[in-house]
Amino acid sequence: MAPSFLSLVSLYSYYLRRCFTAAGLFSHTLKITDETTLHYWGPKSNPSETNPKKPTLVLIHGFGPAAMWQWRKQVQFFSPHFHVYVPDLVFFGDSATESGERSEVFQAASVLKLLENIGVKKFSVVGTSYGGFVAYHMARMSPEKVEKVVIASSGVNMKRSDNEDLVRRARLERIEHLMLPESASQLRALTGLALYKKLDIIPDFFLNDVVSQLYRENRKEKMELLKGMTLGQDDQVNLTPLQQDVLIVWGTQDQIFPLKMATELKGLLGEKTRLEVIEKTSHVPQIENPSLFNNIVKNFLSASS
Repeated sequence: MAPSFLSLVSLYSYYLRRCFTAAGLFSHTLKITDETTLHYWGPKSNPSETNPKKPTLVLIHGFGPAAMWQWRKQVQFFSPHFHVYVPDLVFFGDSATESGERSEVFQAASVLKLLENIGVKKFSVVGTSYGGFVAYHMARMSPEKVEKVVIASSGVNMKRSDNEDLVRRARLERIEHLMLPESASQLRALTGLALYKKLDIIPDFFLNDVVSQLYRENRKEKMELLKGMTLGQDDQVNLTPLQQDVLIVWGTQDQIFPLKMATELKGLLGEKTRLEVIEKTSHVPQIENPSLFNNIVKNFLSASS
């Protein structure tokens, strides 16, 4: 592992922090219960007291690096129009718990408790991948607080067989080898499925730096999160339709959760759900085509229900 001052990942992390700060977001840590502490990026103080007409938007990251690595372009785009909050889920970034709970339902309850503690009464939520699972449960659990829901590249409707198919596509032995890579080769397998454009020219030393800096912390707990998920445990899908307006955004070439899952999910979440598909993107359209992704989401959030 390279020293931090030689690490390109560490240097880029510094740049990301500057981007979030320039967008008006600050790093906060809050103890939401006796057992659980969450880190989040948000306004310096509760802005709803000084600008109550500006809506609130919560961005929930996927299973991978901390939130600031996944939402830079969205923070920069949405912060002039929304009060933006970007939490790190439990065991990502500086968020942690002493509780034995490991489900995505617990993650949803933790984010809802965070927002309650900082005085956010109503908000819309955008969740990508694993964050989409969390966003779904937040909307289901608190329909009176969650106004609109965006689920991006998130197989909320996955079955046990979908996980098995994913491992086969990755040509790995277990799901944790894909979601928690320990080597350059495993990270290549992940990016090969998650990105439309291949990264074959990226050297191993850089990928090893990414693994070292972004995937080694809290490995045991994150493996427990994978095993603790309530979604995808059965061969049948049993989802509660949501009351809110829902937007599903998906990449046409997604190999983590194939596009057919988006079409099925649209039919399961209720009549107020619509689907937008972004060409030439895979599992992270918010990174691969941020301009189109951002405008699709903004038009949805700004439209009258």
